[in-house]
Amino acid sequence: MTKLDDAVKLCTEDGQQQSKFYELFLNSLFYVPILQEEGASVQEEGALPLLVEANDKTYLMLFDTVGRLTRWANEDAKYLGVTGHGITEMSSSNIYWAMNYGTEQQKFFDPEEIKWLKTVVDEANEKNKQKTTVENGDKQDIEGE
Repeated sequence: MTKLDDAVKLCTEDGQQQSKFYELFLNSLFYVPILQEEGASVQEEGALPLLVEANDKTYLMLFDTVGRLTRWANEDAKYLGVTGHGITEMSSSNIYWAMNYGTEQQKFFDPEEIKWLKTVVDEANEKNKQKTTVENGDKQDIEGE
C-alpha cells in the first residue's frame, strides 16, 4: 500500500481526515497515460492524456506508481509524471478522474469535486503570488537603502 492508499482508506473511515488526503493528493506525483504517435517524442506541452469513456463519462486515469499504470494498461504504456496540483490546474471541468483504478483503494473524482479542488489551488496560487510580491518588495526596499 502507498501513502495515498492509506489516505483514501483513512478518509473513507473518518470524514474529518479529508483535508489530509487532499493535501497529499495535490502534492503527490501521478503517472498519467498519454497518447503518442509513432516516432513522436514525449513532451509535456504536446502530450495528450489518454481519456477513457465509460458509463457515459470521460475519465482521466491517474496512477501513483508506474507499476499500477502498466498493470492497468497491460503493456509498456507511455506516460507523463504530473503532480496532483498540476493535474488540477490543467483539468477540464467536464472530465472525471479515476485514481489508481483497479486497486483496492481506487478513488473517483467527479467534476464538482474537481471544481472545488481547482478553487483551492487557485486560492493557494494567489496567496503565493501575493507573498512573492511582498517579499520582492521587501528585497527592493533593503537593496535601495
